[in-house]
Amino acid sequence: MSALLQTIPAPLDAEVSRLALAGALGMFLGLEREWSQKTAGIRTFALISLLGAVFTVLDHEALLVVGGVLVIVQGLVLAADGLLSSDQGLSLTTSVSMLVAYGIGTLVAAGFIIEGVTVTAVSALLLVLKRELHSFAWGLTHEELQSATEFAIIAFVVYPLLPSGSVTVGSGAFAVALEPRVVWLMVVTVAGIGIANYAIVQTYGGRGIAVTGFFGGLASSTAVVGTMLDHVRQRPRATAYAVAAVLLADAAMALRNLVIALVFTIETGVLFGAIVPLGAVIVGSVLVAAVTADWRETVDIDLTSPFSLRRALSFGGIFLLIVLAGSVAQDLFGTAGFYATAAISGLVSSAGATTSAVLLYRAGDLSGSQAVLAILLATGASIIVKAGLTLASPNRQFAYRVSVWSVVLLVGATIVTVAITV
Repeated sequence: MSALLQTIPAPLDAEVSRLALAGALGMFLGLEREWSQKTAGIRTFALISLLGAVFTVLDHEALLVVGGVLVIVQGLVLAADGLLSSDQGLSLTTSVSMLVAYGIGTLVAAGFIIEGVTVTAVSALLLVLKRELHSFAWGLTHEELQSATEFAIIAFVVYPLLPSGSVTVGSGAFAVALEPRVVWLMVVTVAGIGIANYAIVQTYGGRGIAVTGFFGGLASSTAVVGTMLDHVRQRPRATAYAVAAVLLADAAMALRNLVIALVFTIETGVLFGAIVPLGAVIVGSVLVAAVTADWRETVDIDLTSPFSLRRALSFGGIFLLIVLAGSVAQDLFGTAGFYATAAISGLVSSAGATTSAVLLYRAGDLSGSQAVLAILLATGASIIVKAGLTLASPNRQFAYRVSVWSVVLLVGATIVTVAITV
């Protein structure tokens, strides 16, 4: 047997494996169609994937084209037959899925294994989530649909058009090197976080204060504080879980800043120094909220829109201004000038200050420890401004408790950081 295997050339062995994998992926993709009792099921999809793989192995472009045309014609025939024999209307899902199966076969046979498996998994997921996807689409408001369209524009249209290299802004001593794609990707990331958490709050907000406070804080921490101010004014007994909601918004803000600091510094050296202090804020906020409030309490947070192109552009403009202002302050007053800029900008947008520090770190204008300290100053300023906003509440107990716990969080995070680093 071993002698027989040795006589089989390695390329032939690889091609046989790819043919078998193509058939298996076709079967997997056809599983949902079979379960849904469609005309084309497991066997048809497996054979279509095998057909694409075989024609690819034969390496004749004419055969690949002919095979694709045959699959398209077969799909159209099935779609027309379904239209004539039922009152459900024209459905092209099975027809398109058959063409996808053919493409999967060609991908796998050509050696694009990961790509073929990925297309199979995503396609199968789309088929399985038919009801959920339809419900989601039909449940969108006009504002939400507009937000999704605008987000798609900034993520998939604007981003590829930007230069991939570094661009110098300013001149002389005030020149700052920026990476336009990285800058825009940060805008897209922060906007994407807001959209995801808007969806979570809208869908699961009734599950408790943990959802509305934490995920609402990721979408808009200002909205959380504003909602809690109104809530405790109308219901003084709500003080305990209103405080918890504000603290959870602080945890969400710190987590967002930590993600930005870690993800966008992979290429230049990850800012591991931010993990302990920001982690202490996150864990401390969650623990205090867990101890002081009933998480089953619910509050509706008014998030008017998941995404706004104006807000995204404003955010991008804010942190670009912070980058330039921080660079100028650093040139004029040294590192202390940049720290002051980071702390002041954190009062407006801790995410903007964090992304600015990361950009300067990537450009080599800040050391790792300087970038981490700037991020911590911005995060601390954001916590302070939330506590300051609560002072507008006539409920003095609410304002007092938020202020005290905010100070405790900042002091505790400082102590933990010093204890670990010394």
